[in-house]
Amino acid sequence: MYPFTYTKAADTREALNAGRRGGRYIAGGTTLVDLMRETVERPGSLVDISALPLREVTVTRSGGLRLGALVRMAEAAAHPKVRSLYPVISQALELSASAQLRNMATIGGNIMQRTRCTYFRDVTAACNKREPGSGCAARDGYNRSHAILGTSDSCVATHPSDLAVALAALEATLHLLGPDGERTMPFADFLLQPGSTPNREQALKPGELITAVEIPAHPRPLRSGYLKVRDRQSYEFALTSAAVALHIGGGVIRAAKVAAGGVGTVPWKLPAVEQALIGERPSDRLWTEAAGHAADGARPLTHNGFKAELLTRTVERQLRTVGGTA
Repeated sequence: MYPFTYTKAADTREALNAGRRGGRYIAGGTTLVDLMRETVERPGSLVDISALPLREVTVTRSGGLRLGALVRMAEAAAHPKVRSLYPVISQALELSASAQLRNMATIGGNIMQRTRCTYFRDVTAACNKREPGSGCAARDGYNRSHAILGTSDSCVATHPSDLAVALAALEATLHLLGPDGERTMPFADFLLQPGSTPNREQALKPGELITAVEIPAHPRPLRSGYLKVRDRQSYEFALTSAAVALHIGGGVIRAAKVAAGGVGTVPWKLPAVEQALIGERPSDRLWTEAAGHAADGARPLTHNGFKAELLTRTVERQLRTVGGTA
């Protein structure tokens, strides 16, 4: 591990001042400390923001939900309002990492976590995300776990967060605070596809931090849930996953929100699946036909061609679980 300085911010002003000087924010530290130990990350200055007042879970005036950035994953998963309003979020969190990690990791940190690509974490391998211009060893290497959607010649790494898939489906908004003040950003615009600059992963400005995640109000009743397919049942990242939320009124699907994980360089929204559902009556045939659009645009690599079919089946199964049949 390389030398670094450590300061603990007593309030938001101290945190922003330290961030303006180039300090890296840390709270739970469950990813960043690992990466520092492996010398993948080499920050010169850490700013502990765990004392900031960003730990509330509140229902908004419009009936949505706001999660403070420093709410622990386990706290959010167990919160009664999260469970009752958006079970897809609770389920995504409970299927993430281990119980020990969920007790430490925060909502903001979970969104900011970096890829599990083995070539990214191996400092002897070529990786444009870690060392721009060095190449991508995964493209011609063992790429069974890598992305089939949103890839580029420079990077094929997946985003690892389960929570982020649920937030993408529900079209969440991020609240950010930086040296220039507060602003909000659609979650869909926050995580960046790799293109030719995979080292730039988020749309944060220098010194900015996430203060909260807000899920907008959706029509009620809203049925939702999360399905994660992985090689083992505990402490494993997704091969494929599906977050589904449906509003069904009068026997017809009035609104549909669907996103996938484990397959994209960012959490992957599935608008073609959503459009195929809206205005239709639930049925086994509908679930199959809509899920048939899940892998539209997929570009499999040498070892992960199975993901396109697995994604289709994952989405179909979760549509049936959440929507039932007529």
